[in-house]
Amino acid sequence: MAFKMIPEEEGYYAKLERERKKKLKELSKQHIEQAEREKATALHLMKCPKCGMNLFEMDFKGIKIDECSSCHGIWLDSGELGALVKTEKRRLSRIFGIFVNQSQ
Repeated sequence: MAFKMIPEEEGYYAKLERERKKKLKELSKQHIEQAEREKATALHLMKCPKCGMNLFEMDFKGIKIDECSSCHGIWLDSGELGALVKTEKRRLSRIFGIFVNQSQ
């Protein structure tokens, strides 16, 4: 005995199948994008933007900065410039504070 669906059931299952395919397509797209990001990161991570050689991390006044092993360029990550400015601002105000106190 063959099973035959009524038109409403066919429409319902066709809709479910379209939604399933749409979700699979979106997941596939997300996986491809993630793989591309990881590949780009692997190619460029710790490489000098100027000459492409390796960067090495060094500690400068308590802040980790990157220096190129070839062209000796200095590269800062997000937030590191602000941290350096704050550090230097404190040091300069202490130095200037000495002169202000002596002149009074």
